[in-house]
Amino acid sequence: MATSVRRRGLTLGALALTGALALSACGSSDSDSDSGPKGDGGSSAGGGTHTVKTAMGDVKVPAHPKRVVVLDTGELDSALTLGVEPVGGTHSATEDGFPAYLPAASTKGIKEVGEIANPNMEAVASLKPDLILTSKVRDGDRYKQLSAIAPTVMTESTGSDWKNNFKVHAEALGKQAEAKKVIAAYDAHVAKVTEAVGGKKKAAATDVNFVRFVEGADIRIYGKQNYIGSILADIGMGRPAITDKAKDGFSYDVSPEKIDLADADAVFTSTYGDPDKAGTTRTMKSGLWKNLKASKDGKVFKVDDRLWIAGIGYTAADQILDEFQTKMG
Repeated sequence: MATSVRRRGLTLGALALTGALALSACGSSDSDSDSGPKGDGGSSAGGGTHTVKTAMGDVKVPAHPKRVVVLDTGELDSALTLGVEPVGGTHSATEDGFPAYLPAASTKGIKEVGEIANPNMEAVASLKPDLILTSKVRDGDRYKQLSAIAPTVMTESTGSDWKNNFKVHAEALGKQAEAKKVIAAYDAHVAKVTEAVGGKKKAAATDVNFVRFVEGADIRIYGKQNYIGSILADIGMGRPAITDKAKDGFSYDVSPEKIDLADADAVFTSTYGDPDKAGTTRTMKSGLWKNLKASKDGKVFKVDDRLWIAGIGYTAADQILDEFQTKMG
């Protein structure tokens, strides 16, 4: 929260086997009998099934899945937050392993099954999961293949809708009661941080920007319709006018020559990929960057990209709130 599996493709035998397992799991009715995939711990130990509404329609899943594979960081965060250790998960394209903000003890037993949006299907099948969690935006074109392996619960997207996605994940995992406690604790944490930064009025009067340097792409000034934007909104922080120009509310992309557009009372930054290749080093040494109000006031804060941008869950959010309070309080 692990050696990458690089084998590609399903053998005919594996496909036939996993397809049969999936039919057994998905074709059963709600009952007290075991209805998950069988073999090597793949059965639903709690027995029975329940139906979850997903981006791909209703999906019947084990009442208490035991072998869960997660194919994105949000799903990984959700599972671990709810006390479920997946048997498999994907990693980002730029790094092996799972995000360092997650406790190593919670992720050491998770087998890597390829990259996010490019899972190794044979590796997924080999784990004999009884539930797969992902999103349509990541794996919609692989839905039939994944569903042939195990019941697959997809949310529509990721990012700004993370709270609703968490509820879907909790329902799929049979952890709704635990989810309510997590949500209540987060709301209380948000209220505490808002007070720590001076209360609602001061928070609203303090403009905060988030700038992400991305290897192979323009610099992103994050808007309001994304994960970090939603957390800043929960705290009640002000956002500069430039954020209203973000495409689809997600980000307003600029070259290093226009980085002055990112100015705010405080600027948080992260880097995806190599800082030199992403332009982080060059941009932050420029006169434009040094003349930002946030730079002059000592209010530029470098943070972990895999936490602040890619975490996309409640465990990540709690750590972001703590860090935000420390830097801004």
